[in-house]
Amino acid sequence: MEKKQKRNKPMFIIGIVMIVLGVGILSFYGYRKISRELYLRRLLKDNINFEIPRLDIKVPVLEGTDQKSLQVSAGHFKGTGALGRGNYCICGHNSTIYAEIFNDLDKIKIGDEMYLVDTDEKRTRYKYIVTEYRTVTPSDTWVLGDFGDDRLTVISCTDDGKMRQVVVGMLKTESQTENTT
Repeated sequence: MEKKQKRNKPMFIIGIVMIVLGVGILSFYGYRKISRELYLRRLLKDNINFEIPRLDIKVPVLEGTDQKSLQVSAGHFKGTGALGRGNYCICGHNSTIYAEIFNDLDKIKIGDEMYLVDTDEKRTRYKYIVTEYRTVTPSDTWVLGDFGDDRLTVISCTDDGKMRQVVVGMLKTESQTENTT
């Protein structure tokens, strides 16, 4: 019996070590997830927000399209439109490696609603109605141009990363809303 206890003691110790390691690893990843969620909430509070309710997308929009910004949010192309004016162009990742912001963008439908929410006191919401979905090559930068109207252009990679998805939404103003009801 004593021999059996001696053989079981190392297994018991290994079991305890494995449990402690497992709890440690789970704690580490849990902490990272909670930290990311708190950071995202702060970004949503302090920055313009972009929303597509039907696709359950709600992300902050940071100024610029540098890699650091796009790892946590959507980015606004500098030099393109302003909120509610011109061609306001944003982009974000369609990736499982970085922020999974636009992974469902290919499910968008003509007529879907998209919103930009300002950081002003009123949290002004600019409503855009999707009028176009297309794929273009990465060199097709013409989609960032000014078309003489007020639109939102959303850009993301296709699943394979070789092409770009482009979603265009036209601004719907209050007076347009009143005329349609």
